[in-house]
Amino acid sequence: MKLKVLFLTCFITISIAQGFSQNGYKNPIIRGFNPDPSVCRVGDDFYLVTSSFEYFPGLPIYHSKDLINWKQIGHCLTRDSQLPLQKTYSSGGLFAPSLRYHDGVFYVICTNVTGGGNFFCTATDPAGPWSEPTWLEVKSIDPDIFWDEAGKTYLITQGDEGIRVTEIDLSTGKSISDERLVWGGIGGRFPEAPHVYKKDGYYYLLLGEGGTEYMHSVTIGRSKHIYGPYESCPLNPILTHANRIGQGNPIQGVGHADLVQARDGSWWAVFLGFRVTHPYAYYHVLGRETFLAPVDWPENGWPQINGNGTVSLQMNVPTLPLHPVEEVSGYTDFDEDKLGFEWQYLRNPIRENYSLSERISFLRITASPVTLNDADAVSFVGRRQTEHDFTVNTILELQALNDNEEAGITLIQNNTHHYDLLLKKSGKKYAVQLRVKVGSLSYIATEKEVESNTVKFRITGNPSQYSFFFSNKDRDDYIELGKLDTRYLSTEVAGGFTGVMIGLYASSNGMPTHAKAYFDMFEYKTN
Repeated sequence: MKLKVLFLTCFITISIAQGFSQNGYKNPIIRGFNPDPSVCRVGDDFYLVTSSFEYFPGLPIYHSKDLINWKQIGHCLTRDSQLPLQKTYSSGGLFAPSLRYHDGVFYVICTNVTGGGNFFCTATDPAGPWSEPTWLEVKSIDPDIFWDEAGKTYLITQGDEGIRVTEIDLSTGKSISDERLVWGGIGGRFPEAPHVYKKDGYYYLLLGEGGTEYMHSVTIGRSKHIYGPYESCPLNPILTHANRIGQGNPIQGVGHADLVQARDGSWWAVFLGFRVTHPYAYYHVLGRETFLAPVDWPENGWPQINGNGTVSLQMNVPTLPLHPVEEVSGYTDFDEDKLGFEWQYLRNPIRENYSLSERISFLRITASPVTLNDADAVSFVGRRQTEHDFTVNTILELQALNDNEEAGITLIQNNTHHYDLLLKKSGKKYAVQLRVKVGSLSYIATEKEVESNTVKFRITGNPSQYSFFFSNKDRDDYIELGKLDTRYLSTEVAGGFTGVMIGLYASSNGMPTHAKAYFDMFEYKTN
């Protein structure tokens, strides 16, 4: 008993000395569609980037003081010249960025799989602005960048057969050496997401293996030389839920990690995973999110993630001193001169189709001939669904001339899977519709005539269903149009790498148009 008390006293003393908090934290740390996290530390500040695929602006940048509370401070790619996404197919665009800091400069290195390949951008302030891309010759994807003590710069990428290393000229992006295959991992499919760290005289090479699905995992090897040979960690995989311990966990698909050391010497892993709708009900609609776990990494030893390589929604572990940040409001009345960082367009926007100044406290979206079914610049702006239980409200006025013109709110996984709650012209009157697009199936679930061209829309969600409502102008008695299963917007059904976005849109369905949609407000509440 005395020994137990002594151990507990020593643990508390060490925790206080290191500045730890005993409160624990909740996973995920960045909620909703935010996959492939990469993190770096500068002083007491942590910065993180995630993938964004076909959405614009690209590559959201987050800041934290404690690795738990994060605030978005911008995007890496905010200009069309940096990010060509015209006609990018769903889940094309930007894959697997890496964020690093070297000699006073921040680097984001990434792959645009549909628009130029590998590139890096630089900034002295991670909030931006970021430079134009420097394009790289290497065609392998998932690039990481690493500098050795001699000042050489290396590109680490995913090839078909494993991880490759290439020395590059940082000023031009040109390759100095040939690509060399250095490690294929432990035999899981799709060895990817490489990151290199130098510690205790070893080069540690961290990978994701198993594919970014239910068999995902994190593995690690090490070598005395960056080109290998790499020995595999005897604990591999050091993170996975593709086992009996993890099979009932509401978090699945954990992998694609990055490691960072805090100023106090503690190590942490950020990684992607997804929350399924129910344990053993294997559907996920929120996309892959960003999670956090502590890492034990002894000198000359191997890193262990959270003890047994699994994580939970509630992490009851010591943390760094907490620095809460102001939460992003789910309510906007569109009275600012620009939208917040949480809003994104599908592909490069046609900017004249959007205005926050034409009417005070309204967002105007001009209809485009492009529809939500097209891989093109639809008139759309949306934000992530971040929780299974939520409510969305908006007020819409549609000024239309033709029956083909419509506007509304959509829950969209991709251009082949979305649910649309819309207002459209119908002869001399207007009608609301609940429309379903699920693969090759497309149909109107419900249609009702309305009194005017202004309506209130509401959508509520829970893990298994979305419910759709409308109300006539100046009334609060909402009428339910229908309920639809969430699973048909899940990644398991729809495919791809993104999560559900809640979007405001306007379309003329392939016809020339001058229709305008005016959104009076938007509210997103989690329940």
